[in-house]
Amino acid sequence: MRACLKLSYLFVIAGFLLACSSKPNDARITQDIQTRASADPIAQGSEVYVDSKKGKVTLSGKAKTQAAREQIETIAKQEPGVLDVQDDTTIEQASVIGAEPPLSPSENAVSARSVAPPPPPPPPPPPKPIVVPAGTTLTIRTNQALGSKTSQTGHVFTGTILTPISIEGEVVIPAGSEVSGIVKEAKKAGRFKGAAVLRLALHSVTISGHTYNLQADEVTQTSTGKGKRTAGLVVGGTGVGAAIGGIAGGGTGAAIGALAGAAAGTIGAGTTGKRDIDLPAEAALSFRLTHSLTLKRA
Repeated sequence: MRACLKLSYLFVIAGFLLACSSKPNDARITQDIQTRASADPIAQGSEVYVDSKKGKVTLSGKAKTQAAREQIETIAKQEPGVLDVQDDTTIEQASVIGAEPPLSPSENAVSARSVAPPPPPPPPPPPKPIVVPAGTTLTIRTNQALGSKTSQTGHVFTGTILTPISIEGEVVIPAGSEVSGIVKEAKKAGRFKGAAVLRLALHSVTISGHTYNLQADEVTQTSTGKGKRTAGLVVGGTGVGAAIGGIAGGGTGAAIGALAGAAAGTIGAGTTGKRDIDLPAEAALSFRLTHSLTLKRA
């Protein structure tokens, strides 16, 4: 009986000792975690504090990097006797210096604009138009014969530019450009009295496919007296300027040689027995612009 009681006492004592030995040793847990963390190549260099209460471990302080923080937490969880781990550590500021802070919405918008492709350059300004000043003389060659007796008032005549016009060294109205005009008045001479009249107006020129209306002095030639003709020209409009180069009764191209006289505003007219005015085809006529003429650039 006594032997049985002694054996029972031994079992109780052994159980008590076993229960005491299974309780977590917080001091040993704390020491083991700190030792292992200091020796770990990833976690070493971190300033971390370990506190253990009844197997519940709290980590605080600063880890060197995020990887070091995770490694210390793993070491703590693997420690025998640890029931739970609360990780309150932070990462040292130096380890995140290179990281850029998140951008605000306005900064994101600015960033998006900064990487957008630049806008295309503005188109070049249109070329400036060409202005032929008033007072410029246009010398033309007619395509058909004109006369005080043979032409009708309102009849349209055509021709081409005989002398090119240049502005600042650039030819703006080339020779050969087509022109058109109107017979403003055609009056044949009376049988016994009354002068013959031929009055012409130039109203357009065509350059590179563009037709431009123009305003120029009218050119008028009259004959007075039986069997006589005026020695010069009577210029309509402002009273100065253009000349008629054709000579009544002359042949084709007879006016070309009279251009020198046209520059002076008069051309000697031959005295014949005819009182009507006749200008042959290819007669040279000079008209002076009364208003400037604006042209498009090619």
